[in-house]
Parts: sequence; structure tokens; C-alpha cells
Amino acid sequence: MRYGYLMTKVLVTGASGFIAKHILAELLEKGYDVRGTIRSDKRKAEIEALFPDADIEFAKLDLMSDEGWDEALEGVDVLLHTASPFPNGSPDDPEEIIRPAVDGTKRAMQAAKTAGVTRVVLTSSCVAIYKDSSKPPLDQSTDANWTDATASFVTPYEASKTLAEKAAWDFANTNDMQLTTINPGVVWGPAMDPNFGTSLDLVKQMLNGEFPALPDINLPIVDVRDVTRMHVAAINNEATFGQRFAANAGAMRMTEIAQTLAAAYPDRKISTRKAPNFVLKIVSKFDKSIEQVIGNLGRNLDVEASKAERTMGFTYIPSKDALLASASYVLDNE
Repeated sequence: MRYGYLMTKVLVTGASGFIAKHILAELLEKGYDVRGTIRSDKRKAEIEALFPDADIEFAKLDLMSDEGWDEALEGVDVLLHTASPFPNGSPDDPEEIIRPAVDGTKRAMQAAKTAGVTRVVLTSSCVAIYKDSSKPPLDQSTDANWTDATASFVTPYEASKTLAEKAAWDFANTNDMQLTTINPGVVWGPAMDPNFGTSLDLVKQMLNGEFPALPDINLPIVDVRDVTRMHVAAINNEATFGQRFAANAGAMRMTEIAQTLAAAYPDRKISTRKAPNFVLKIVSKFDKSIEQVIGNLGRNLDVEASKAERTMGFTYIPSKDALLASASYVLDNE
């Protein structure tokens, strides 16, 4: 089955998110009818300010409530489920992140089924891939790998994305739904407005000199514009049905990220020093934000992601370009 652009109505959950706003823009440009879910009137106002002349429908939903989901999916052809909690830190109770992610995904999938929607594109993450206990920790991962959500080195956020994606696949396979998941690494690139949540916080903190030294880890990186094109391209591309697609233009070590920023902005006090692992382990006993990093030490977080380029016919924006686009946006909006 193929969907016609001008005849397709798409529901985008979490419509005020960093990635979702870019997706809305591309959907509107391509002529889709769009309905977005929001949690508050404030979020609705953000989107209306971005697209003042667009005819966007809105539905108010909560990942932890059944209310409104059936109405939100009514008349919809395709579900793009981007909504998921993205915390600044690690909560005392991991279920605070895990339950909204998993239960919200199940609610979205069930509502789609009830409405007769069989086409779903889900925003997952490389964090659901790169901590597979069954593979050597220094090997590069592929989209065949799955993070071990029960492992001690896995954070609540990583567990939440892994368990939510698995729940989506279980539901899709049981109910004959055409699911595609997009699994981005760290998503950088330009924001559409200053309400970009936590997505660019690391870049902002580095530019402000908030890190005296950096952990010796690498991060898979992808530009938000490529993540956007992957979501929208997947809607009509039958080759993507039933597939996971890692989104990663190439991993960068934290020191390389800092060096790139320092070279671009020499007047800013950006540390490029590497923190010894033993120091981080000591500090992590007192700082929960550092505790999240410890599980990444001695582990390769890079994910092979060329399948998306081959299947969807594009070339990734280089990781450094995505980084510098984020930095430019952050500094322009200080």
C-alpha cells in the first residue's frame, strides 16, 4: 500500500519537541494534512507562532492518560510517534522515565489500531542499540543490536527508549501493523525556536565553559534535518516497513567535540582536557549527573547507520556540521 501526499493525514505526537517541529515543517511543505499532539496551550502557542499561516489541527494528550487518544487518531492515516520523556538528569526512581515512555507508546499503538491506522513511524534512539551485553563493548553496534535494559551500566533513559521500542515492535508484530523505527544518536543542528528542550544543552554547556574536563567517551551524532527527512521519507517507502534505522553521521569523542568548538570560537573558554576515568568514578559517588557517564566508559557508542542512506536516498550532513549549526544557533540566541 502507498499513501498519496495530498491525501494523507499524519498525527505527530509530542509536536512541540525539537525534532517534531522540524517534522511538522517538512510535512506541511510536502502537502500533508497535519495534526499534532500537545500537553498544554503554551506548547500550542509555540507551534502556532512557528507556523502562523498553517492549518494544523491540535489534540491535547498525556502519555500517562488514556483520555483523548481515540479522538486524536480519528481520520488519521499515519502515526508519527515522537513523544517520549527526555530528562535532564537521572531520577531517583527509574520508573518515572520508563513508565511514560513504555505506556505512552502502548497507548499510541493501541489507539492507532482502534482507529484502523496500520502505518506507524516511531522515534526511538541509538541508546536502544549500543549497549548490547552480548557483543564486545568496543565493537561498533548495528541496528541488529539491542541495549540490555536490565544491565547495571544502562541508564533509566536508555532503558526507557529500549523498552518502549520493544513494546512497539511486539504490538506491531501481533497486530499486523507496518512499523518503522528511526533511532537517532545525539541530535544536533539548528533549532526552529528557543524552546529546544534538552537537545542542545551539551553544546550550550561546552560553549559556556561548564566542563573543566571531559569524559573519554564517543557519541553518535546526527543532524536534526536528516532525522526529519528520515521520518517523512519513511511514510511512503515500503522498503522501510518492518525496519529499524539507526541515524548517525559518525561518532565523535567528547574531546573532539570540544576541540571543534574551541577552534570555531577561540574567544570562549572551552576546555578540551580529558578527565581520567578514576576521577570520574570518584566524583560520580557525589554527582548523579556524572553517574550517568560511568556506564559509557570503556564502551564504543558508535552505531553503523548507512542503511538509512541506501534505503532512503540521502547523504548525512557531517557530524561536525551538525555540531557547529547547533553552536551557531545557541550563540545567536543567548
